[in-house]
Amino acid sequence: MKGCGAFLTKGKENKAMLKEFKEFAMRGNVVDMAVGIIIGAAFGTIIKSLVDDVLMPPIGLMLGNVDFSNLFLVLKPGAVPGPYQSLAAAKGAGAVSLNIGIFINTIISFVIVAFSVFLVIKNVNRFRKEAPQADPTTKECPYCLSTIPLKAIRCLHCTSELKNQ
Repeated sequence: MKGCGAFLTKGKENKAMLKEFKEFAMRGNVVDMAVGIIIGAAFGTIIKSLVDDVLMPPIGLMLGNVDFSNLFLVLKPGAVPGPYQSLAAAKGAGAVSLNIGIFINTIISFVIVAFSVFLVIKNVNRFRKEAPQADPTTKECPYCLSTIPLKAIRCLHCTSELKNQ
């Protein structure tokens, strides 16, 4: 029976921790962050398709029919010696390669995503209203540098007579 009390105590701690986790997970900012991550992943997939399927083919055509996804350097030949016609063939042969084209596509995707996020943040900040500055209610005494009411004509601390400033 001695162990049973410890088990019951643990159960209460677990329920408290579960309740605390539920409160944490249901906070607005956590849910917003989860939604943002999901939308960001979907946006990343769209950008990857834009780069791989729309932007890079014409750029490759302008540069002499270069397929960037198959731009690679063989560092070590595989079981079947090269030359390899594509990156898939090199990987299939077990070759170790430096995948320059995939890296270029990834950089272009990053630049597009970063620019898109920049535009979104810029527009959000443009619509965000700043709180109006409250009129000051105090001023500083020019003699003793104490804070005094704005309408004061004599300093409370040093008793200097103040001109309307």
